[in-house]
Amino acid sequence: MTSEKPALPAYLDNIRIILTRTSHPSNIGSAARAMKTMGLNKLTIVAPNLMATPMTENPPVFDPEHPQSFKLPEESFILASGAADVLENATIAASLDEALADTTIACALTSRRREITAPLQTPRDLVPELLQAANRGEKVALVFGNETFGLSIEEVQACNRLMTINGNPDYFSLNLAQAVQVVCYEIFSQTGSPMTHLQQEDHAATHEQIKGMVAHMESVMNDIGFFNRRNGERLMRRMQSLFGRANTQTEDIDILRGFFNTVSHRIHKKD
Repeated sequence: MTSEKPALPAYLDNIRIILTRTSHPSNIGSAARAMKTMGLNKLTIVAPNLMATPMTENPPVFDPEHPQSFKLPEESFILASGAADVLENATIAASLDEALADTTIACALTSRRREITAPLQTPRDLVPELLQAANRGEKVALVFGNETFGLSIEEVQACNRLMTINGNPDYFSLNLAQAVQVVCYEIFSQTGSPMTHLQQEDHAATHEQIKGMVAHMESVMNDIGFFNRRNGERLMRRMQSLFGRANTQTEDIDILRGFFNTVSHRIHKKD
Protein backbone atom coordinates (compact mmCIF):
# COMPACT_ATOMS: atom_id res chain seq x y z
CA MET A 1 0.00 0.00 0.00
CA THR A 2 1.35 3.45 -0.93
CA SER A 3 0.55 6.89 0.43
CA GLU A 4 -2.09 9.07 -1.19
CA LYS A 5 -0.89 11.33 -3.95
CA PRO A 6 -0.22 14.86 -2.71
CA ALA A 7 -2.35 17.67 -4.13
CA LEU A 8 -0.64 20.13 -6.45
CA PRO A 9 -0.22 23.64 -5.00
CA ALA A 10 -3.18 25.72 -6.19
CA TYR A 11 -0.96 28.72 -6.92
CA LEU A 12 0.61 26.87 -9.88
CA ASP A 13 -2.53 27.93 -11.77
CA ASN A 14 -1.17 31.48 -11.61
CA ILE A 15 1.87 30.54 -13.69
CA ARG A 16 1.51 30.42 -17.45
CA ILE A 17 3.80 29.35 -20.24
CA ILE A 18 3.67 31.59 -23.32
CA LEU A 19 4.90 30.37 -26.70
CA THR A 20 5.32 33.12 -29.26
CA ARG A 21 5.37 32.65 -33.03
CA THR A 22 5.97 28.91 -32.69
CA SER A 23 6.59 27.26 -36.04
CA HIS A 24 6.62 23.48 -35.48
CA PRO A 25 3.31 21.82 -34.52
CA SER A 26 5.03 19.05 -32.56
CA ASN A 27 6.89 21.52 -30.37
CA ILE A 28 3.62 22.94 -29.07
CA GLY A 29 2.43 19.46 -28.13
CA SER A 30 5.73 18.51 -26.56
CA ALA A 31 5.78 21.73 -24.55
CA ALA A 32 2.27 20.96 -23.24
CA ARG A 33 3.47 17.53 -22.16
CA ALA A 34 6.49 19.06 -20.41
CA MET A 35 4.21 21.49 -18.58
CA LYS A 36 1.69 18.96 -17.33
CA THR A 37 4.44 16.64 -16.14
CA MET A 38 5.47 19.42 -13.77
CA GLY A 39 2.00 20.44 -12.60
CA LEU A 40 1.49 23.44 -14.91
CA ASN A 41 -1.53 23.68 -17.18
CA LYS A 42 -1.90 27.32 -18.27
CA LEU A 43 -0.62 27.67 -21.84
CA THR A 44 -0.88 30.73 -24.07
CA ILE A 45 0.07 30.59 -27.74
CA VAL A 46 0.85 33.93 -29.37
CA ALA A 47 0.56 34.38 -33.15
CA PRO A 48 1.52 30.82 -34.13
CA ASN A 49 3.23 30.59 -37.51
CA LEU A 50 3.07 26.89 -38.21
CA MET A 51 5.19 25.30 -40.89
CA ALA A 52 4.25 22.34 -43.07
CA THR A 53 5.54 19.00 -41.81
CA PRO A 54 5.21 15.42 -43.06
CA MET A 55 2.40 14.93 -40.55
CA THR A 56 0.84 18.38 -41.03
CA GLU A 57 1.01 19.05 -44.75
CA ASN A 58 -1.51 21.89 -44.62
CA PRO A 59 -0.98 23.72 -41.33
CA PRO A 60 -3.73 26.04 -40.07
CA VAL A 61 -3.14 29.72 -40.76
CA PHE A 62 -3.40 32.12 -37.85
CA ASP A 63 -5.80 35.04 -38.28
CA PRO A 64 -4.88 37.87 -35.88
CA GLU A 65 -8.38 39.30 -36.27
CA HIS A 66 -9.92 36.10 -34.90
CA PRO A 67 -7.24 34.46 -32.72
CA GLN A 68 -9.57 32.10 -30.85
CA SER A 69 -10.71 30.54 -34.13
CA PHE A 70 -7.23 29.02 -34.55
CA LYS A 71 -7.21 25.23 -34.08
CA LEU A 72 -4.06 23.28 -33.48
CA PRO A 73 -3.38 20.36 -35.85
CA GLU A 74 -3.55 16.71 -34.85
CA GLU A 75 0.25 16.53 -34.74
CA SER A 76 0.33 18.80 -31.71
CA PHE A 77 -2.14 16.59 -29.85
CA ILE A 78 -0.23 13.42 -30.72
CA LEU A 79 3.00 14.85 -29.28
CA ALA A 80 1.15 16.11 -26.21
CA SER A 81 0.37 12.50 -25.30
CA GLY A 82 -1.70 12.65 -22.09
CA ALA A 83 -1.59 16.45 -21.96
CA ALA A 84 -4.22 17.07 -24.64
CA ASP A 85 -6.28 18.99 -22.08
CA VAL A 86 -3.51 21.60 -21.82
CA LEU A 87 -3.83 22.22 -25.56
CA GLU A 88 -7.62 22.16 -25.54
CA ASN A 89 -7.68 24.83 -22.84
CA ALA A 90 -4.86 26.93 -24.28
CA THR A 91 -5.42 30.64 -24.86
CA ILE A 92 -4.63 31.93 -28.35
CA ALA A 93 -3.51 35.56 -28.48
CA ALA A 94 -2.69 37.90 -31.33
CA SER A 95 0.14 39.71 -29.51
CA LEU A 96 2.47 39.28 -26.57
CA ASP A 97 1.17 42.49 -24.99
CA GLU A 98 -2.30 40.95 -24.96
CA ALA A 99 -0.97 37.75 -23.40
CA LEU A 100 0.88 39.67 -20.68
CA ALA A 101 -1.88 42.17 -19.89
CA ASP A 102 -2.73 40.84 -16.42
CA THR A 103 0.75 39.65 -15.38
CA THR A 104 3.01 41.24 -12.79
CA ILE A 105 6.14 39.27 -13.64
CA ALA A 106 7.05 38.15 -17.16
CA CYS A 107 10.30 36.27 -17.76
CA ALA A 108 11.81 36.38 -21.24
CA LEU A 109 13.73 33.17 -21.94
CA THR A 110 16.86 34.01 -23.88
CA SER A 111 20.31 32.55 -24.48
CA ARG A 112 21.70 35.48 -26.48
CA ARG A 113 23.53 38.58 -25.44
CA ARG A 114 21.17 41.55 -25.37
CA GLU A 115 21.56 45.28 -25.41
CA ILE A 116 19.14 45.34 -22.49
CA THR A 117 20.93 45.97 -19.20
CA ALA A 118 18.61 43.86 -17.03
CA PRO A 119 20.59 41.04 -15.37
CA LEU A 120 20.41 37.51 -16.74
CA GLN A 121 19.19 35.08 -14.11
CA THR A 122 18.91 31.31 -14.14
CA PRO A 123 15.62 29.50 -13.48
CA ARG A 124 16.95 28.51 -10.05
CA ASP A 125 17.64 32.14 -9.22
CA LEU A 126 14.29 33.47 -10.38
CA VAL A 127 11.86 30.74 -9.38
CA PRO A 128 11.60 31.70 -5.68
CA GLU A 129 10.38 35.16 -6.71
CA LEU A 130 7.94 33.66 -9.21
CA LEU A 131 6.47 31.25 -6.67
CA GLN A 132 6.08 33.98 -4.06
CA ALA A 133 4.21 36.17 -6.54
CA ALA A 134 2.02 33.29 -7.69
CA ASN A 135 1.27 32.39 -4.08
CA ARG A 136 0.09 35.98 -3.51
CA GLY A 137 -2.37 35.52 -6.36
CA GLU A 138 -0.40 37.42 -8.99
CA LYS A 139 -0.14 36.19 -12.57
CA VAL A 140 3.32 35.13 -13.69
CA ALA A 141 4.48 34.29 -17.22
CA LEU A 142 7.46 32.56 -18.80
CA VAL A 143 7.85 33.59 -22.42
CA PHE A 144 9.52 31.41 -25.04
CA GLY A 145 10.28 32.62 -28.53
CA ASN A 146 10.32 31.14 -32.01
CA GLU A 147 12.43 27.99 -32.45
CA THR A 148 14.73 29.54 -35.05
CA PHE A 149 15.01 33.17 -34.02
CA GLY A 150 14.06 33.18 -30.35
CA LEU A 151 12.44 36.28 -28.91
CA SER A 152 12.62 39.58 -30.76
CA ILE A 153 14.03 42.61 -28.99
CA GLU A 154 10.49 44.00 -28.74
CA GLU A 155 9.25 40.81 -27.09
CA VAL A 156 12.11 40.87 -24.61
CA GLN A 157 11.35 44.51 -23.77
CA ALA A 158 7.73 43.56 -23.06
CA CYS A 159 9.00 41.38 -20.19
CA ASN A 160 10.43 42.58 -16.88
CA ARG A 161 12.79 39.69 -16.13
CA LEU A 162 15.47 37.95 -18.22
CA MET A 163 15.91 34.24 -17.65
CA THR A 164 18.51 32.01 -19.25
CA ILE A 165 19.28 28.31 -18.99
CA ASN A 166 23.01 28.10 -18.49
CA GLY A 167 24.83 25.36 -20.37
CA ASN A 168 27.90 24.36 -22.34
CA PRO A 169 29.28 27.57 -23.91
CA ASP A 170 30.77 25.54 -26.76
CA TYR A 171 27.51 23.77 -27.60
CA PHE A 172 24.15 24.93 -26.35
CA SER A 173 21.23 23.63 -28.35
CA LEU A 174 18.06 22.99 -26.38
CA ASN A 175 14.93 22.72 -28.47
CA LEU A 176 11.78 24.53 -27.41
CA ALA A 177 10.16 21.68 -25.50
CA GLN A 178 13.41 20.86 -23.70
CA ALA A 179 13.73 24.46 -22.56
CA VAL A 180 10.13 24.44 -21.31
CA GLN A 181 10.83 21.19 -19.45
CA VAL A 182 13.91 22.57 -17.71
CA VAL A 183 12.08 25.67 -16.50
CA CYS A 184 8.94 23.81 -15.45
CA TYR A 185 11.01 21.27 -13.55
CA GLU A 186 12.76 24.01 -11.61
CA ILE A 187 9.40 25.53 -10.73
CA PHE A 188 7.94 22.24 -9.51
CA SER A 189 11.08 21.21 -7.65
CA GLN A 190 10.91 24.37 -5.55
CA THR A 191 7.29 23.86 -4.49
CA GLY A 192 8.48 21.29 -1.97
CA SER A 193 5.93 18.75 -3.14
CA PRO A 194 6.59 15.46 -1.28
CA MET A 195 7.43 12.18 -3.01
CA THR A 196 5.80 9.93 -0.43
CA HIS A 197 3.38 8.52 -3.00
CA LEU A 198 6.35 7.08 -4.92
CA GLN A 199 7.82 5.30 -1.91
CA GLN A 200 6.81 1.94 -0.53
CA GLU A 201 5.58 1.98 3.03
CA ASP A 202 8.23 1.09 5.57
CA HIS A 203 7.66 -2.23 7.36
CA ALA A 204 10.75 -2.47 9.51
CA ALA A 205 11.41 -5.87 11.09
CA THR A 206 11.23 -6.03 14.87
CA HIS A 207 14.09 -7.15 17.09
CA GLU A 208 12.24 -10.42 17.70
CA GLN A 209 11.75 -11.07 13.98
CA ILE A 210 15.43 -10.46 13.26
CA LYS A 211 16.45 -12.64 16.18
CA GLY A 212 14.25 -15.48 14.92
CA MET A 213 15.62 -15.18 11.40
CA VAL A 214 19.23 -15.21 12.65
CA ALA A 215 18.47 -18.31 14.73
CA HIS A 216 17.03 -19.93 11.61
CA MET A 217 20.19 -18.99 9.70
CA GLU A 218 22.34 -20.45 12.45
CA SER A 219 20.44 -23.73 12.30
CA VAL A 220 20.95 -24.03 8.55
CA MET A 221 24.63 -23.07 8.76
CA ASN A 222 25.12 -25.68 11.44
CA ASP A 223 23.41 -28.32 9.27
CA ILE A 224 25.80 -27.71 6.37
CA GLY A 225 28.87 -27.76 8.60
CA PHE A 226 29.65 -24.08 8.26
CA PHE A 227 30.85 -23.81 11.86
CA ASN A 228 33.32 -26.71 11.71
CA ARG A 229 36.29 -24.34 11.59
CA ARG A 230 34.67 -21.09 12.68
CA ASN A 231 33.61 -19.49 15.93
CA GLY A 232 29.87 -19.81 15.49
CA GLU A 233 28.88 -17.77 18.53
CA ARG A 234 30.98 -14.78 17.47
CA LEU A 235 29.80 -14.98 13.87
CA MET A 236 26.11 -15.07 14.82
CA ARG A 237 26.54 -12.03 17.06
CA ARG A 238 27.87 -10.22 14.01
CA MET A 239 24.89 -11.40 11.94
CA GLN A 240 22.46 -10.16 14.59
CA SER A 241 24.24 -6.80 14.65
CA LEU A 242 24.38 -6.59 10.84
CA PHE A 243 20.64 -7.15 10.29
CA GLY A 244 19.78 -4.98 13.28
CA ARG A 245 21.40 -1.88 11.79
CA ALA A 246 20.50 -2.55 8.14
CA ASN A 247 16.89 -1.27 8.29
CA THR A 248 15.80 -4.85 7.58
CA GLN A 249 12.21 -5.08 6.37
CA THR A 250 9.68 -7.77 7.16
CA GLU A 251 9.73 -8.68 3.46
CA ASP A 252 13.49 -9.25 3.71
CA ILE A 253 12.92 -11.59 6.65
CA ASP A 254 10.31 -13.55 4.70
CA ILE A 255 12.64 -13.94 1.70
CA LEU A 256 15.58 -15.12 3.80
CA ARG A 257 13.54 -17.54 5.84
CA GLY A 258 12.01 -18.91 2.67
CA PHE A 259 15.54 -19.46 1.34
CA PHE A 260 16.64 -21.16 4.57
CA ASN A 261 13.61 -23.46 4.42
CA THR A 262 14.53 -24.47 0.87
CA VAL A 263 18.14 -25.18 1.87
CA SER A 264 17.02 -27.24 4.88
CA HIS A 265 14.59 -29.18 2.71
CA ARG A 266 17.33 -30.03 0.21
CA ILE A 267 19.73 -31.13 2.99
CA HIS A 268 17.21 -33.39 4.69
CA LYS A 269 16.08 -34.79 1.34
CA LYS A 270 19.64 -35.98 0.66
CA ASP A 271 19.79 -37.57 4.11
